[in-house]
Amino acid sequence: MNQTKYIFVTGGVTSSLGKGIIAASLAKLLQARGYRTTIQKFDPYINVDPGTLNPYEHGECYVTDDGAETDLDLGHYERFLNVPTSQANNVTTGRIYLSVIEKERRGEFLGKTVQVVPHITNEIKERMQLLGNSGDYDIVITEIGGTVGDIESLPYIESVRQLVWELGEHNGIVIHLTLVPYLAAAGELKTKPTQHSVKTLMESGIKADILVCRTEHEISEELRNKLALFCNVKREAVIQSIDASTIYEVPNLMLEEGLDVVALKKLDLPKKAAPDLKNWNTFLRRLKNPKHTVNIGLIGKYVEMQDCYKSILEAFIHAGAANETKVNVISIHSEHIDASNISDKFSGLDAILVAPGFGERGIEGKIAAVQYARENKVPFFGICLGMQMAIIEYSRNVLGYADANSTEMNEHTAHPVVNLMEEQKTITDKGGTMRLGAWKCDIKKDSLAYKIYGKETISERHRHRYEYNSKYVAQLQNAGLIASGVNPDTGLVEIIEIEDHPFFIGVQYHPEYKSTVANPHPLFVNFVAAAVKAKKK
Repeated sequence: MNQTKYIFVTGGVTSSLGKGIIAASLAKLLQARGYRTTIQKFDPYINVDPGTLNPYEHGECYVTDDGAETDLDLGHYERFLNVPTSQANNVTTGRIYLSVIEKERRGEFLGKTVQVVPHITNEIKERMQLLGNSGDYDIVITEIGGTVGDIESLPYIESVRQLVWELGEHNGIVIHLTLVPYLAAAGELKTKPTQHSVKTLMESGIKADILVCRTEHEISEELRNKLALFCNVKREAVIQSIDASTIYEVPNLMLEEGLDVVALKKLDLPKKAAPDLKNWNTFLRRLKNPKHTVNIGLIGKYVEMQDCYKSILEAFIHAGAANETKVNVISIHSEHIDASNISDKFSGLDAILVAPGFGERGIEGKIAAVQYARENKVPFFGICLGMQMAIIEYSRNVLGYADANSTEMNEHTAHPVVNLMEEQKTITDKGGTMRLGAWKCDIKKDSLAYKIYGKETISERHRHRYEYNSKYVAQLQNAGLIASGVNPDTGLVEIIEIEDHPFFIGVQYHPEYKSTVANPHPLFVNFVAAAVKAKKK
């Protein structure tokens, strides 16, 4: 292929229809046919990145190897394609405007009046083609965040219109994801919202090439013909996307509907071989036919919104399938845990994960959860803040430092066993300034971590400001809290564990970011295996 082809995915009627899953599923099918495919997300909010957003606002912040704080949809892209994403895969309005304003300040526009058209749209188009121009991909799928008709989305929609025109016939197409609601009172599906959504798109100068219709009920042939006629698309390009029991079924559903075939036809590309989904379907079969069931407590402070821990929940799905085990994740709010109720709340759990987070709210509940897991020999896994809570718990209850804490929670603690990283102390801007992205870790050979990873050096993704205070490492090690993984460049402790326990491990990094369908993360796989073993006892 000489020229990269582009597919743009827009959404209408309502948000949360699953543009990211449709984009990832199509990319998976194209990849399985032998095309080099990647996906990028353009978000219309004015934040430069999601790094400063409260998880309740936008779900988790997903971190790439190169340290970009990105939208959680990039996690879906990686989990489906098993290909790392980067800063170039996620762009926000804030980043677009920041770049344009910086260029204006440098005088790059030669005194011109800076406007949305052409300056903002040119910047958007440039970034839309960044991955395509690298020569690494045959097809680039671009998901446009928000809903058609939103004020914030207008510059992106205009940029798509221009780019499709500039690329020429068969080089750029638009897939419009829309909703076909079922009215129970009338007992029928309604196409009018989709018609209006397509009309709004056409008012912006864009004709949808393919319609993907989200629905709770099967769309009849009559309805498909009606949608084709009134939305000005070919009948074969009306694709049904019915509710599925798991997002990992969607590639097969899209294959049955022929989404990949229609897209390739419109891009004037050969079908090549039928998609090779053998490994994918093996994973699905194991996921749907578990031999065991375990209950794992997820102890966090954002549990009201599942998207806050999206990558952790998906990593449990991957690890569960690898163990042929159904993992029931029991979300428990750390603010609601205390000595009087912890036994009741944890009585049915086979393992405990203490989740990442920021700030002092709910941390005493997390510390209590660590103590319960340690003393009752319940398999324990702590991630980022979860590891730090394990350090504090051990310092308080084994070393006897009752005041031990993190300076994030108490600046005046007598025993700051978790402390602000030295390079963080002069930082005033919060966005993009944490320890981010992939860092190396050297693992001790005789450790649980080495047994899990099977190698001495690993690379994992980080997102934190506070660290295990090196002044306390030796004391805690002598008391039984082993530092089994250390960064070779900074000397910072990355992994802790204790020996006299079925499974007790804490990591400073975020292993959930690297778990995919093809490569379930070994920490999650072994943690679920430990939960299965614990349940059998």
